[in-house]
Amino acid sequence: MYSFDIERPTTLADALAALADDEAQALGGGQTLIPTLKQRLASPSKLVCLSGIEELKGISRDGDTLTIGGGTTHGTIARETAEGFPGLAGLASKIGDPAVRNRGTIGGSLANNDPSADYPAAVLALLAVVVTDKRRIPADGFFTGMFETALDEGEMITDVEFPVTERAAYAKFPNPASRYAVAGVFVARVDGAVRVAVTGAGPGVFRAAEMEAALDKDFQADALEGIAVSEADLIADIHASAGYRAHLIGVMAGRAVDAAN
Repeated sequence: MYSFDIERPTTLADALAALADDEAQALGGGQTLIPTLKQRLASPSKLVCLSGIEELKGISRDGDTLTIGGGTTHGTIARETAEGFPGLAGLASKIGDPAVRNRGTIGGSLANNDPSADYPAAVLALLAVVVTDKRRIPADGFFTGMFETALDEGEMITDVEFPVTERAAYAKFPNPASRYAVAGVFVARVDGAVRVAVTGAGPGVFRAAEMEAALDKDFQADALEGIAVSEADLIADIHASAGYRAHLIGVMAGRAVDAAN
């Protein structure tokens, strides 16, 4: 890697001040940024490490809302949401390996918006709200494209709010090396309506409307029989063809429904 400066703020205010520098880059768990730096695909002159900011960490529940700090690790989410939010806990427990789960953060994952990441499916399916230092962004308006979000330059995710759900579960077919989703499906019934979000299979997370309509009528895996996701907008790469990913979406959706029941 090349040389760069690093700052380690301990408050959100100090972090935002450091990130006001046009050459600064936020460093969360570093699970994506560090490999990117090693490959010289990014060259910030300053990194602002967020791991020492306690106000960005933690999980709390207020009534029907679960709030997770943007700096909370996957491992913490897997452990502390198991009771009451098993769908979210199950998703977090499947991310990477123990080393990744103990360093990577939900805020970093969402800000990066890798098309094969797991959290985007949960945020979209659960009608979550992404809270930043400037505003609140509903899930349906947060993900805008491959590695792109509605976040402005320098805007930071401080919390993610999830509503209490009647039913929710996630199932994915992981790449055996990276553990990223070749196809992952999060199924949830939120505010009386079913939402189905797919990650890993396309250039970005998306909802499967036909599956949602079928499950709204009958929340059983059998209700998904005969529903096929079009291959036209799916990814084809060395890991799986578009056709195989389309097949996996159906299989994973069925497994998620079974797990949610």
